[in-house]
Amino acid sequence: MELKEKIARLDSLADKAAGAVKKQNSDTNSKKGKNSTVKTKNIKKSASDTGGRTVGQPSKRRQRVSNSANAATKPAGSLKRESKNPTLSAHAGGAVTQISRKPEKSSTGTKRVESKSAAGRRSSGMALTQNESISAQQDTASQKRVSSKRKLKVIPLGGLDEIGKNITVIEYGDDMIVIDCGLAFPDADMLGIDHVIPDFTYIFKNRQKLRGIFVTHGHEDHIGSLPYFLKEVNVPVFANKLTLGLIKRKLAEHRLDKQSILMECKPGDVINRGCFSVEFIKVNHSIADSAAFAIKTPVGTIIDMGDFKIDTTPIRGRMIDLTRLGQLGREGVLLLMSDSTNAERPGMALSERKVGVSIENIFARARDKRIFIATFSSNVHRVQQIITTAVKYGRKVAISGRSMESVIAVAHELGYLDYPKGTIVTIDQANKFPKNELVIITTGSQGEPMSALYRMAFSDHRNISITPDDLVVISASPIPGNEKFVSAVVNELERLGAEVVADSLAGVHVSGHACQEELKLILGLIKPKFFMPVHGEYRHLLAHKKLAVETGIAPENVFINQIGGVLELTKTTAKINSSVQSGQILVDGESIGDVGNIVMRDRHLLAEDGMIVVVAAVSVKQRKVLSGPDIISRGFIYMRDSEELINGAKAAVSTALKRSMERDIFDWSTLKTDVRDSITKYITSKTKRSPVIIPIIMEV
Repeated sequence: MELKEKIARLDSLADKAAGAVKKQNSDTNSKKGKNSTVKTKNIKKSASDTGGRTVGQPSKRRQRVSNSANAATKPAGSLKRESKNPTLSAHAGGAVTQISRKPEKSSTGTKRVESKSAAGRRSSGMALTQNESISAQQDTASQKRVSSKRKLKVIPLGGLDEIGKNITVIEYGDDMIVIDCGLAFPDADMLGIDHVIPDFTYIFKNRQKLRGIFVTHGHEDHIGSLPYFLKEVNVPVFANKLTLGLIKRKLAEHRLDKQSILMECKPGDVINRGCFSVEFIKVNHSIADSAAFAIKTPVGTIIDMGDFKIDTTPIRGRMIDLTRLGQLGREGVLLLMSDSTNAERPGMALSERKVGVSIENIFARARDKRIFIATFSSNVHRVQQIITTAVKYGRKVAISGRSMESVIAVAHELGYLDYPKGTIVTIDQANKFPKNELVIITTGSQGEPMSALYRMAFSDHRNISITPDDLVVISASPIPGNEKFVSAVVNELERLGAEVVADSLAGVHVSGHACQEELKLILGLIKPKFFMPVHGEYRHLLAHKKLAVETGIAPENVFINQIGGVLELTKTTAKINSSVQSGQILVDGESIGDVGNIVMRDRHLLAEDGMIVVVAAVSVKQRKVLSGPDIISRGFIYMRDSEELINGAKAAVSTALKRSMERDIFDWSTLKTDVRDSITKYITSKTKRSPVIIPIIMEV
């Protein structure tokens, strides 16, 4: 459904709701005139009109008209189901959606303009076009009263003292919005874990306040947790075009794409949600359509820079909108939150175009070789440069890796990748072309086990085999912690005879994050009253604080927060005053949060020393062991080579069982404890190891 159609439906629902409120107020006044003591009945709209929410309320309570984008964007037939799930409709009350396209800029700030044609259509009830101010019906009862006693709360639930899992809550009174909703990849000691997501408990407890989620860009550390979040609370998600396309793909994998509320925005749009006004601002990053947010609140303006760099020669579109950031700085910014990933790196990040030059040089000198290029699947700009260079040198392009195939398909469909028809071939067709006429773009730049490049390096790929006629370019720098994986892949590739280009000096990779000079430029341009560095480990946050102090911000006005810390702001003060429940939730397959510290401890014990299972059958009446004990070992010893140890363990178990039965101990818990203690003592004395012991005692 087009945006204008969604808003038209939104207006219609708001009109009906406003009419119901007006009718109720009229009925209430009539009854008061007759000195009636009968309570005003709640007027209920049908589920198909209001998403199941009760519109009428007692006359002494402030009336609210829901003009949430939720009802406006649900497919026919789904609104009725919402009434059975308060999660889906609780966010609707009091929320006001307004999208202002292409704000007119002046030396004093941003001015929203509505054309005469737009005003005419508004008066006639018609939907407005996307380039005009689009506003839902606003009832005076829905206007928020701003209390001077209230404080603005900024609560990071991820992205601090860690890499990834970025999510920030901004709350004022009865309104709350969320910035980004990312995941983190598991550490090496998180055995069996697929993803790590934030603890959403605080947001879920306050779901009635939530007005929407705003996403800065499409990297996994900013969108990866959305499916898990939206399964519990279905609220509007606002993002730019490519970001929204990647979100749709991710939601489709979880079968949430039909019911989710996705609102496409672009730089310059201003979205009103509750008491917040969020403006999308163009920034540069390693993925297209990245945005910063200027968030107007009753207390002051917050700027969240998202992930960014200053690229004066971007591959696509304009450079970062420094003009708008400067205007906001002159108007006054209460709080700046800025990316700290490269706060320790001096200078400025190089332009993405530098990579294109290096890639072309590689193509020119490797005319007789098959070329492999491993990069991040989300780096659409780099993929475009690789494809453009391949076309120039008469090569076909094959894609390997599920995430790479998916992102390229989405980017091409949305117009972010451009190439002649017939350029892309499937990986199954790759071997049909001469090696000097083919380029393979693949995943695995971080050496991830089971990635396409990893399987090629270890000769486990079903289509591709690495040979001495191959040149492999790793167009990425290792994320901290992945260095060993990348090194292992490079070693295997070179063992197979391939030439590998992975040196940073080769110029095949540039960072997508701002370095020190860029960070100082943003700080000097915006001149925030308060500053909170985000997106990085503690050392990155501390380095960013030092840069802020160098630019003239008072040290006491810079806050190094922690996950769950509540930064409370007024127009003149800021303080980290308390904390909320936060942390990490481990995702293992379809299980979310089922794996905790105890399970992880057991996995570590099993991984370190293995386990022994003891099985025996006893007769309580006969007071003897009828069968066994049998010993089963996994990950501890190879049983065929350890018969003496196994027989000794069996003897220790038999002795423990006989001793217990002679003392009339037939409590199963006590029996298992005696067996576990006896075999543990024996195994430890013989091997100095402590495997997990699992006794299984059966009564016959």
